[in-house]
Amino acid sequence: MSQSKHNHNKHKSQKDKLNSYAHYSGLVIQMMAIIGIATFIGIKLDERYPNNKDLYTLALSLTGVILSIVYVIRRIIAISKSK
Repeated sequence: MSQSKHNHNKHKSQKDKLNSYAHYSGLVIQMMAIIGIATFIGIKLDERYPNNKDLYTLALSLTGVILSIVYVIRRIIAISKSK
């Protein structure tokens, strides 16, 4: 009986680890999407309104990085509160 319970807990622990890996992998993909979309918009704005230093790309890339970091931190805090 004890062995069966131990195996069940071990299986549940492995499932929890796999679930958290999948969740955090999803966060990484969302982070990349935010940065990618912001950078793409910056590139298109620089093509439409040319300037010497590609400032739209620079500004929107940096904004995308900041927004994605804020998003990930907020999601991690929400996850830790729910557990």
